[in-house]
Amino acid sequence: EVQLVESGGGLVEPGGSLRLSCAASGFPFSDYAMTWVRRVPGKEFEWVATILSRSDVTGYADSGKGRFTISRDNAKNTVYLQLNSLKTEDTAMYYCQRGTRFEASPSRGQGTQVTVAS
Repeated sequence: EVQLVESGGGLVEPGGSLRLSCAASGFPFSDYAMTWVRRVPGKEFEWVATILSRSDVTGYADSGKGRFTISRDNAKNTVYLQLNSLKTEDTAMYYCQRGTRFEASPSRGQGTQVTVAS
């Protein structure tokens, strides 16, 4: 059974930073791309970043380029999302999901809330 457990969210002031983590289990982690998405209530999921399976090739949505960094540790079955220079519009529930942004029915965790407010 695929399990994804996100952590690291919280309340932070504009300009602050957070590091999100996603611990994966139940599948060969190193064989899969991993993706972070986010969602604001009432809106669709928004792609944030993806990292490929066995390389450090990454991709970012324009909203996070230069501010967010996705990384992974295949030995720990964990994917990370470093959020810097946070803005109020980054407030959302952040989810990690297995695969790329194009997965039809991706497995996702329960999410971790990021709130950016002064």
